[in-house]
Amino acid sequence: MGETTETFYDVIRRQGISRRSFMKFCSLTAASLGLGPAFAAKIANAMETKPRIPVLWLHGLECTCCSESFIRSAHPLVKDVVLSMISLDYDDTIMAAAGHQAEAILEEVKTQYKGRYILAVEGNPPLKDGGVYCMPGGTPFVDKLKYMAEDAQAIISWGSCASWGCVQAAKPNPTEATPVHKVIKDKPIIKVPGCPPIAEVMTGVLTYILTFERMPDLDRQGRPKMFYSQRIHDKCYRRPHFDAGQFVEAWDDDNARKGYCLYKMGCKGPTTYNACSTTRWNEGVSFPIQSGHGCIGCSEDGFWDNGSFYDRVTDIKQFGIESTADKVGVAAATTVGAAVAAHAALSLVKRAQQKGSQSDEN
Repeated sequence: MGETTETFYDVIRRQGISRRSFMKFCSLTAASLGLGPAFAAKIANAMETKPRIPVLWLHGLECTCCSESFIRSAHPLVKDVVLSMISLDYDDTIMAAAGHQAEAILEEVKTQYKGRYILAVEGNPPLKDGGVYCMPGGTPFVDKLKYMAEDAQAIISWGSCASWGCVQAAKPNPTEATPVHKVIKDKPIIKVPGCPPIAEVMTGVLTYILTFERMPDLDRQGRPKMFYSQRIHDKCYRRPHFDAGQFVEAWDDDNARKGYCLYKMGCKGPTTYNACSTTRWNEGVSFPIQSGHGCIGCSEDGFWDNGSFYDRVTDIKQFGIESTADKVGVAAATTVGAAVAAHAALSLVKRAQQKGSQSDEN
């Protein structure tokens, strides 16, 4: 594998993709990143002029759900991301090479692209007993992670396993499973939590890095603001029912059939930051709340140990405003009527006082 100067666009054209399809792809990419139409041209220019960046995808303790999510991305299409936008030189789940041939690729990329490759990590390293509970290629994963991180440009922590520890790190955490940022502390790390993350969020993060050649803006927890700056609750289509005090009280009750808010059933949407209610899943078709199940907060730190998924553990106060427009109108009319009556009574008192004063003067 020699160093290549091929651009993204060179590879796309070699694959027989038309200019029109290429520009459509750039427009869809800009939209998925929440950017304006003008950015489609910037993305196109970047793909036409910049060489592909090698990406090494390592797997620690995990269930491979992040990879399963990634390969189902629709916008941008994962085949375009993997085959055209990045040089995915190593991923032991989907690569053709195996054994010593596969492991040799890591050393080759580390040497030839020193300081220029992206290290994507799915899962986390166990630290107990020297890391013997995860031994890819006969080497403790924690050692493999540290070694490959030395010369990486940046690290992406895919999913809640790499970002927070997730199920493996749940109490009592017998293997001492540890999130990536607590092992690697001298490299920029982008956390893309979720169990798994949304496919378009994953490809969107890679697209941003490769297009603009910089890290996306991150929140205080290291998550891309473009996807994790709002609570699921903020854009949930059931939010009006929350504001109106309309809740599902039991699974499959009449309120559930009406699509009322699932907060009382344990939904963690009000405390979970993710793009589920906007980007959604399965090519934007749905997300858990739309399917009738409350959010379990899988993109938040320690979600597995935060009590039952079905207990209302937050202290959010319902606003309790009227549930129908008719009631709102009645309440408003009552308020106005009371004000009118009070004003009339006050006027009568003032008139009586004025008459009394005039009688005294006479």
